[in-house]
Amino acid sequence: MKLSTKSRYGLRAIFDIAYNSGNLPAQVQDISRRQGISPRYLEQIFQGLKRAGILKSKRGPQGGYFLARKPEEITVADVLLATERDINLVDCVKKKKKPDCTFDGSCVTQELWCEAGTRLVEYFSSITIKDLCDRGQQLGIKREQDHRFMYFI
Repeated sequence: MKLSTKSRYGLRAIFDIAYNSGNLPAQVQDISRRQGISPRYLEQIFQGLKRAGILKSKRGPQGGYFLARKPEEITVADVLLATERDINLVDCVKKKKKPDCTFDGSCVTQELWCEAGTRLVEYFSSITIKDLCDRGQQLGIKREQDHRFMYFI
């Protein structure tokens, strides 16, 4: 299984919002700059994450994107499922639409792939965005405060 850039970038962007913005809206330009992801591509990814109830947005000059739930309530699996639709290692284990396979039902590896996919989802479900933020802090990733709200006298 190879995750698409949509999933990888989506997870990095969700981490970035949680890590750098907290409860404040994060602007796409800032996330794009910090993560090295095209702003247009981020906007596309964010539409799916909004539909999945992971992100919300606010319009206007003080607007941007923010998490719809607390970081400890969003798992890596939530983000991957919102961007990939499913996390199957091979097509023949998809529950919705099985492809034509002459070995369907008599394939010794089909059950193996299904179980591996289940374990992968369980693993990704055990890691929250807060866990990623904690890892970021342990790695010494510098937080960038939002300068829109900084006032100097």
